[in-house]
Amino acid sequence: MYCQSSPQTSIIQPLPRDVVKTIAAGEVMDSLAAVVRELGENSLDAGATRITIALEPDLWRIQVADNGTGMTLTDLRVCAQGHSTSKIRSQEDLHNITTLGFRGEALHSLAQVADLEIKSRPKIGSNPGWGLVYHQDSVIKEEPVAIAPGTIVTVANLFGNWPVRRKGLPSISQQLKTVQTIIGNMALCHPQVTWLVLLKERPWLKISPGMAAIDIIPQILKQVRVSDLQLLQEEITTSSGLSHLELVIGLPDRCHRPKADWLTIAVNGRVVRSPQLEQTAISAFSRTLPRHRYPICFLHLHLPPSKIDFHRHPAKVEIYLQELELLQEGVGRAIEKAFRISPGNFSEAENPRLTQLLKASEKKGAYHLNKDLQTAQRKELAPKTNPNMDVVQLRAVAQVSNTYIVAEHAGGIWLVEQHIAHERVLYEELQDSWELVTLEKPIVLSQLKITQLEQLERLGLEVECFGEDLWAVRTIPAMLKERDDVAAALIELSLGGDLEAAQTAIACRSAIRNGTPLNLTQMQRLLDDWKHTRNPRTCPHGRPIYLSLEESALARFFRRHWVIGKSHGI
Repeated sequence: MYCQSSPQTSIIQPLPRDVVKTIAAGEVMDSLAAVVRELGENSLDAGATRITIALEPDLWRIQVADNGTGMTLTDLRVCAQGHSTSKIRSQEDLHNITTLGFRGEALHSLAQVADLEIKSRPKIGSNPGWGLVYHQDSVIKEEPVAIAPGTIVTVANLFGNWPVRRKGLPSISQQLKTVQTIIGNMALCHPQVTWLVLLKERPWLKISPGMAAIDIIPQILKQVRVSDLQLLQEEITTSSGLSHLELVIGLPDRCHRPKADWLTIAVNGRVVRSPQLEQTAISAFSRTLPRHRYPICFLHLHLPPSKIDFHRHPAKVEIYLQELELLQEGVGRAIEKAFRISPGNFSEAENPRLTQLLKASEKKGAYHLNKDLQTAQRKELAPKTNPNMDVVQLRAVAQVSNTYIVAEHAGGIWLVEQHIAHERVLYEELQDSWELVTLEKPIVLSQLKITQLEQLERLGLEVECFGEDLWAVRTIPAMLKERDDVAAALIELSLGGDLEAAQTAIACRSAIRNGTPLNLTQMQRLLDDWKHTRNPRTCPHGRPIYLSLEESALARFFRRHWVIGKSHGI
């Protein structure tokens, strides 16, 4: 029901212009982190290679300085006006956006909710630097300034005219954590940039430039080393041509997280939210990590601008992607390829305990070693894998304690745990060909609960009542047919879990047991099967399968780079 009003008076009236601007500005600039994001993106669009951010959260003051292209006085006078931008000119440009900013909202919004000062000097030409102070849409001060080429934006008294917004924000520590995340995301997408952040005039965060995101992640996650990561760059074919994919993953046998907080998706230089691509990545890591552990994964897609719609969210983090299914397939293939052990991704890290031992040994003698590893030999994969992919050539040498296979390669040796290596082989075989076979003589189980019966039926097994508290199982997974402990295996399968869990349990029960002696032919066959699996680094439970002992580590331990005279005490 609508309220009654007199014919002469309308209760629906347009908002005053200043209220409209404040509302719009509040959607774009909703926190300290939003200010850092918008100004940082402007600096990146200006081609900056060094960005310095000074934070004084107690004073609600932020300053961002860059060495980008800078602005002339003419541009400075209009840059904070509503929807003024250098990045688009027409309606058609909205469908071909190649910059991080394009709406002309950032500086204008800041002028509505804070005191805004901009100093800038163009990099090209002999133009001097100028400084302007804005109060909403008006320039209230204009003067020449002596600065290096680039731009300095100072935001003071943020939300001073909007005290409710200040009170509604999280604590300062929480806001700073968000700022740190945003700066980290921009650094991942633009690794060539140096970032320096000051907190209350003291150094707080520094990110040095690198060639790719793989050089940035260890600066953000201090416990992760470059050698724990794998970089892969691929081309994805879509209807509009080739799109570029950059992928950095934490190798599952080296590093992972207690929370799902490091699965990051970026598109054309900006971190975004894409639940579909995130789920694709999580699925690709399935059965490679320990229980309740999550991957480290950074995925950066470079797509034609016409295939992206950034207009879903003020912060441009929610987007629409065309041909999403093709992208998902490409991402899945790329992660699978990154898992493989091949000469192309063969920069192997030493085991942390081994590294500590070598460091302790190195202190006893003054010698130095070049840690570059030898190039491993190349060999084409078996037909069941990508024929264009190479793998490391391994040669079985011996067996230790009837448990570990000693495998030699061009750059050193590996110790491969035979049970979990075989478990990985069997698990992927079950994934590729889940086959149930009919038994001539059924397996009789007793005292099964209703939930256990339902679980066996969910797995496709044929189960029927065979008497009081007795059930006959007439079909079983083919891999279990020749085993003596089929009944125990079926009980294990009945206790819950999805098909993947059942396949993992069957593979574990069917794999070669530790303590089983193998001859060289059997060991070599297992190595060949294992190294061609899709995820050879860990077993389906997430345990590492092999320990790498490289030639460089052996040389360090035995001090083979000492001079002869010194080694003899001369």
